[in-house]
Amino acid sequence: MYSAGLKGRGRLSNIGPGHRQQSKGNQDKNLWSSLLDSVASGKKLPEKNLLVLGGNPELQREFLETLESDTARRPQDRRRKRPPIANDCALGYTYQDVLDADHDDILARLSIYLLSESSTVYSALVKPLLTPKTISETLVVILLDWADPWSWARQVRDWVKFLKGVIVTMDDECKVAAEDTMQEWQQRKRGAAYEGGSATSDAGVHIPLGQGEWDEPLGLPLCVACHGTEKIETLERDHGWREEEFDFSLQYMRTVLLK
Repeated sequence: MYSAGLKGRGRLSNIGPGHRQQSKGNQDKNLWSSLLDSVASGKKLPEKNLLVLGGNPELQREFLETLESDTARRPQDRRRKRPPIANDCALGYTYQDVLDADHDDILARLSIYLLSESSTVYSALVKPLLTPKTISETLVVILLDWADPWSWARQVRDWVKFLKGVIVTMDDECKVAAEDTMQEWQQRKRGAAYEGGSATSDAGVHIPLGQGEWDEPLGLPLCVACHGTEKIETLERDHGWREEEFDFSLQYMRTVLLK
C-alpha cells in the first residue's frame, strides 16, 4: 500500500480506504451545500427601496398606512403582525411585504427608510443606501402635509438641495448608474407620451422634451406625496382657498418634478 518513494517522482500519497471515505464525505457535504444554496437563492425575494423625506414621525406613520391594503385584506390576514416602524430619531426604517392579489404569496420586500430633517449631518446616513445596484430600485418620496401648504416650496427646495449634496459625493460607478436610470426614465416618459398619440406604429419617432423638462435631473426617481387630503376642507373654510389656489400649488409641484 505504501511506497518508499520513487526517485524523480516524489512520494506517493496515502490512498487507503479511510482516505476514500473522507473524500466521499466531503463530496456529499458539498452536494448538500450546493442544494441548500440553490433553494435559498430560489426563495430570495425581489427587493425595492423607498426613501421617505419629510414629515414628522406621526405623519410618516399615517403615510405608510396608506401604502397598505388592509381594507382589502381578508380577516385572517389582518391578524398578521405588522413590522415595527422605527422613525423617532435620525434615519428610520421599516418594511412591507408586497402580496399577490389573493394575499397568499409574498411577491417582493419593500424596505422603507424615513428621514424627517434635511440637515446635511444626515447625508452620511443616506449615502450608503444609494449603490449602483440599488439606485434603479429606489424611489425617493418628498412627503408634504396639506395642513401646511404654504411651506411646500421651501420644503421641496431644502430636500432637493439635500439630495444634490448626497449625489455629488457618490463615486463614479454610482453616478453612472444614476445617469443610466435617468435615461431609462426619459425613454419611458417619451414612450408613454407617444403611445398616447394617434400613430403608434412608428417606434423610431423622437418625442422632444418640453420647456424646462429634465434640465436639472437629480439622477434618482423622485415623487412628491401631498398627504392629508381631508385637510383641504379646512383650507376652504378657514383660509378661503378656492380652485385657483389648489391648482397653483399642484402645478408648482408638477413643474418642479418635470425639471
